[in-house]
Amino acid sequence: MTTTEKASPVPSRLGDWHAILRDDPASEWMGIEVEAIADGHAVITMTLRQEMLNGFGIAHGGMVFALADSAFALACNPAEGSDETVTVASGVDMNFLKPGIPGRLLTAVADRRHQNGRSGLYDIQVRQSLPEGGTEVIAEFRGRSRTIPKR
Repeated sequence: MTTTEKASPVPSRLGDWHAILRDDPASEWMGIEVEAIADGHAVITMTLRQEMLNGFGIAHGGMVFALADSAFALACNPAEGSDETVTVASGVDMNFLKPGIPGRLLTAVADRRHQNGRSGLYDIQVRQSLPEGGTEVIAEFRGRSRTIPKR
C-alpha cells in the first residue's frame, strides 16, 4: 500500500485530512474523526450518541451505514481532490452482524480490494469498542465504485 497518511502534527480540522471533508456538515454532525488516510485506505471513528439510536435503543442502521459510507468515500478519492473526476458508489451491500451499543466508539476501516479502470471494489469493516477492552465487528460493507467526470 502506498501511504499518504498525514504526519504529525495531526490535522485539527476534518478538511485538513481530505478534500471531500472540507465542506461536509454530515461528517461534522456525526462527530467523525479521521485516524488514517492512504491511497485506497481510510480509518475513521465516531462515538455512538443518543440521537443516533433507533426505537430499540441500539445504533440506527443508517448511522452505521453512514460511517461505513464515509470511510468508503475517503478510500476511493485522492486526499488532495481532483478538478476532473470524483469517485462515487455504484452499489453497496451491507451486513449488520451485531447491535451498536450507545456510548461505544465505532471504527470503520476501508480497504480497496480491486481497481480496474474506472471501477473499484472496497471492503469496509465497522467495529465497536468493548468495555473490557478490544473490539468486535458489528457490520461488513462491500462497496463498488465508479470514477466519473466532475460536474
